[in-house]
Amino acid sequence: MAAARTPAHHLHTFSNPPPPGRPSIRIVEGTPSQATVVIVEDDEAIAGALAARLRAEGYAVEIAHDGLDGVALCDRIAPDLVVLDVMLPGIDGHEVCRRIQRERPVPVLMLTALDAETDLIVGLGVGADDYLTKPFSQRELVARVRALLRRSRRSAEPSTKPILAGPITIDPERREVRRDGRPVHLTPTEFDLVHRLALRPGVVFTREQLLEEVWGYIDGSAGGRTVDSHVAAVRRKLGPDVLRTVQGVGYAFARTAP
Repeated sequence: MAAARTPAHHLHTFSNPPPPGRPSIRIVEGTPSQATVVIVEDDEAIAGALAARLRAEGYAVEIAHDGLDGVALCDRIAPDLVVLDVMLPGIDGHEVCRRIQRERPVPVLMLTALDAETDLIVGLGVGADDYLTKPFSQRELVARVRALLRRSRRSAEPSTKPILAGPITIDPERREVRRDGRPVHLTPTEFDLVHRLALRPGVVFTREQLLEEVWGYIDGSAGGRTVDSHVAAVRRKLGPDVLRTVQGVGYAFARTAP
């Protein structure tokens, strides 16, 4: 992050209107009841601007300004969601994400100025559920936070019986996935993606359908990359034969895995 501090009212990165050329996000469902959000961001002006917007939306917000303080804060208050910047003093956001996910899974929305696919995949690989690339609007941030919290609450509700597909077993009750009997750790978003596709094996879902049904929002600007990055992460963990790409259309769960 830059050393100079910018007054919060001059934060073009977090202006309310979406940046030019970027379609507005459509929120699929209503706002959930109050939840606690931790923001880990070393720029005090940016952290304050984000916190003010989320508090205005009805969320309880706590702030940490470096990686180690962020880990300690999450351990102490067990938040419902973490908004986490990648570039932090002390330890970076990727290491923070690893540490806070060890004891208790929690939805993580990562903020990054890096736009390379490999950087995004690293974040997803350490347990992040979604990411925003700067610059982004406050409205976009709120939409992502709402969607992650809704999905997190739905995942705690009773679900369907286990799905058996070749070497893959998906247990919605325990939110566990196994390959050849061995457990495979998936993030909450990765699990929801695999489960949604596995409910209808062989059926092709477009990226837009998956964004709406798994993430809970539609974003025509960067949403496709979000889906692609999660599919890549799932393939690394479960194997390349589980999720099938249909060029120019989307993805499907393989009918039978070898």
